Amino acid sequence: MDSCPVSEAIISGTTKRGNDAPRPSMADVARLASVSLGTVSNTLNNPDKVSDSTRRRVLGAIAELGFVRNDAARSLAAGTSTTVGIVLADLGNSLFVDIARGAETALRRRGMNLLIADSAIDIDRQMNYLQTFEQARVAGIILAPLDSAIIEEPTRLTSTTPVVLVNYESRRHVYSDVVTDERRGGYLAARHLLDLGRRRIAFVGGPLFLTAVERRYEGARAAVDEVEGATLEFIETLGVNIKHGKQAGRQLAAASRPQLDGVVAASDLIAIGLIQVFEETPGFSVPRDIAVVGYDNNHFASESSIPVSTVSQPGEEMGGVAAGLLLDEIWGRAKSEKQTVVLPPTVIPRKSTLGDAWRRD
Repeated sequence: MDSCPVSEAIISGTTKRGNDAPRPSMADVARLASVSLGTVSNTLNNPDKVSDSTRRRVLGAIAELGFVRNDAARSLAAGTSTTVGIVLADLGNSLFVDIARGAETALRRRGMNLLIADSAIDIDRQMNYLQTFEQARVAGIILAPLDSAIIEEPTRLTSTTPVVLVNYESRRHVYSDVVTDERRGGYLAARHLLDLGRRRIAFVGGPLFLTAVERRYEGARAAVDEVEGATLEFIETLGVNIKHGKQAGRQLAAASRPQLDGVVAASDLIAIGLIQVFEETPGFSVPRDIAVVGYDNNHFASESSIPVSTVSQPGEEMGGVAAGLLLDEIWGRAKSEKQTVVLPPTVIPRKSTLGDAWRRD
């Protein structure tokens, strides 16, 4: 492979490799993901032949090691425009893995390569990856950003490289973007509980300044307001991870009996944390006493001890649409005005709301 100092920093897991450090190989990826070389190759070239769980494991290993395909690295070294970078907020959330898969499929169909970077919920790391991709002269960048006003300042992202946002709406229409209807998702989650006869509902999530959390809460509020006698309590958390769900769960469990019969969680991780606490608390049986709906359809939501009902976002479709919008900009076919594409979410009912009426496929 041609020498390319810039490309050596692409998709670094935690630190940049020195010039003398060996570049990670497909064999390294296979070892870390505990799969065969053939499985790594299929993930990159024939993804339909690989199961979802295996594909996520391989993509996670690629991001952690900083593996760069030979053809992608060569195009960067030559300064050609056949490579697109994608910067994801958190590869620990399978939504972003699905977004990467959808983008990669759409780009490869058009003869383009995709390099993946994980900002790991770190704004400085996100900005460093954007700068690195621009210095590497990628053709364009797909960004699934952290919720930050920086995104509305074009000069803070890149100076010349086309950018399309995914899972974030540009409020000032600085960029084209692809999002799901978060209000609709919150509405569907609460409506699912209401249709099951639940009337004392809580929305658990936060911080509320996060756009997605705010809109999901607004949707849940609208659904509850439609049903006479139904109530909605808001329990704000400091984040959307399992530990935040556990903290909220302990707060609710401090009551001698449930004051609620349903919970809309702002994320699957919060839902899992809540359920873990409820399982250990007498009188809080899920879903007999209290039903729980999560959000995101993380792959482990269906694999927890009590499979979690959830609102699913079409991650692969989001990635594919974002790639199409970006290619239109790269190839000069974009409309003069920036576009926002809004995709619909769906509810996936599981045991955390349906109980024994739900059966695993």
